[in-house]
Amino acid sequence: MLISTQNLEKKYQVGSETVVALKGINLSVKKGEFLSIMGPSGSGKTTLMNIIGCLDSPSSGSYMLNNKTVSDLSDDELAKIRNSEIGFVFQSFHLLARNTALDNVMLPLKYAGKQKAEAITLAKDVLGQVGLSDRCSHSPSELSGGQQQRVAIARALVNKPSILFADEPTGNLDSKTGSEIMKLFKKLNEEGQTIILITHEDEIAKKSKRVITIMDGLIESDVENNDE
Repeated sequence: MLISTQNLEKKYQVGSETVVALKGINLSVKKGEFLSIMGPSGSGKTTLMNIIGCLDSPSSGSYMLNNKTVSDLSDDELAKIRNSEIGFVFQSFHLLARNTALDNVMLPLKYAGKQKAEAITLAKDVLGQVGLSDRCSHSPSELSGGQQQRVAIARALVNKPSILFADEPTGNLDSKTGSEIMKLFKKLNEEGQTIILITHEDEIAKKSKRVITIMDGLIESDVENNDE
């Protein structure tokens, strides 16, 4: 099992009040799945993503990723797993404005200590994978919104992560461009990439193969989707 959580809880202290964001989440995800985590604002879906994406730790419960127990690791240990196992794509593309598409995609490889020649080759390969071979030398301002999101996806994929997390990835795009990005995710999944999508949109969630709905910190439903 790629992801396995048992009784995952997360509590926050807000002034004198304790807010329980997750109330005992049991979740299993196999390698190669394409699933959506849905829920309204405040449901706990982003908190869950932050924990299984190794950006945060649970207050209690256990989390195993690739058969490693990560729920009680230190921040430094979480950072190492995050850099090697996980890729993130966000609603805002978070590209460096003065860097080319190629340089943006190479950034994680620099952090991983790759030699420049190897980093260039890997970054060009993954830009080709997302259909941007001819845009390597363009800066973000010279790219459309959809192309910028493709660069962000390429950057998330370049270290060959076990899981690609996409947090509202079509939120800043028009419906046609958003549909193209979802087709790209489907293609990547067909090539073997595990993808977990965070969304509040039904239409986007329906494009994945499994839809988990979270309400008030609990899993309300977990259904296979045969219509995608």
